[in-house]
Amino acid sequence: MEFCFLTACLVGAVALYVVFSWIIPRAVQNNAWWALLWHDRITERVRDHLTGSTRAERLLKAVQKNARRGDPQSVISAIDHYCRHSEWAMNVGDEKGSILDSVLSEVSPSCALELGTYCGYSTVRIARLLPPGATFVTVEFNPKYAKVARQVIEFAGLQDKVKLIEGASGDLIPKMKELFGNVTFDFVFLDHWKDRYVLDTKLLEDCGLLRKGSVLLADNVICPGTPEYLAYVRNNPRYKSTYYKSHLEYTKVEDGLEKSVFMG
Repeated sequence: MEFCFLTACLVGAVALYVVFSWIIPRAVQNNAWWALLWHDRITERVRDHLTGSTRAERLLKAVQKNARRGDPQSVISAIDHYCRHSEWAMNVGDEKGSILDSVLSEVSPSCALELGTYCGYSTVRIARLLPPGATFVTVEFNPKYAKVARQVIEFAGLQDKVKLIEGASGDLIPKMKELFGNVTFDFVFLDHWKDRYVLDTKLLEDCGLLRKGSVLLADNVICPGTPEYLAYVRNNPRYKSTYYKSHLEYTKVEDGLEKSVFMG
């Protein structure tokens, strides 16, 4: 009887593992709402409870274990592998990351801004492609994310290329010239709170932080979606916009990047 009970428990445990690790993740791959609910709500909270750590901390451990110190590309690859095969995270990801790389290489900015550092994945992607002497400022509201991001950036050997500042974008954008001199940004990557995209773009304009030809690249414009931002840049004569169709990081859900050139 005891053997049968233990066998039933083992079979049940294996079945639950298969359901939660394989069946459900594949079932939600094509549905935006279910993918975000499953990956960004349910599994994160379960893992946090079971491990006593956060997703950001687990991602950092994956970098420290699998990447080579001082090698930005290996850090990117380690995060991509972890997020695709172990635990989803809302980085820009490998597919959209290649678009980010392409736009960034085209612009070759001497002064760049990132809104939304998260764990430092896109920060590393951007910093590794900047020309020597470039100024790169990244803004993160969550101090726990900022702490992890600093360690990821340092592990990649890019700490001297990145100025990470903590706080709300709405508070920090008006202080950029005070903090970093008479800067204007050639490139801005928006990947923070989606309801801040329009507000912060207008702040960048009002504070004189954009010049003619400055490029704004916005992530997640389809999923979770930024309809107000798309309406703003697509219907504004001050911008010339292009949409790059892709997928939500590590899924098959449609998402994309919006590149908007500031015309002055």
